[in-house]
Amino acid sequence: MIDFVVGFFALMGAFLMLLASIGLNRMPDFLTRMHATSKAGALGIGLIVIAFSIVFWEDTSIVIRSIVVIVFIIVTAPIAAHILARTSYFVGVPVWGGTVKDAIKEQYDMETHQLSSKCGTRKTEEK
Repeated sequence: MIDFVVGFFALMGAFLMLLASIGLNRMPDFLTRMHATSKAGALGIGLIVIAFSIVFWEDTSIVIRSIVVIVFIIVTAPIAAHILARTSYFVGVPVWGGTVKDAIKEQYDMETHQLSSKCGTRKTEEK
């Protein structure tokens, strides 16, 4: 029974990693590629590490290390993707022509390179 559980987690992780690689090749621009790889990639790696920790269930040090790896990936992957996507936007990497809404464009000043928040502009308008 354990073999089926390990096989399920390993195959689902491999499938999600395959989806991440397909998304990396098929998406039209950098921002959508980052979305595909960060979501599916992080979950795929997490599932593979879970399968690995189930195989070595008796060794608690390996299980604890696996949990630490999963937490590290879940915490750092979205932050890294956000930083890369935001930097690419500010540097001027072109977005896909079919993009419906550009929320940053309204708040970013290209001359001063300052990003204002909507909350901050409301307070200054009230004064």
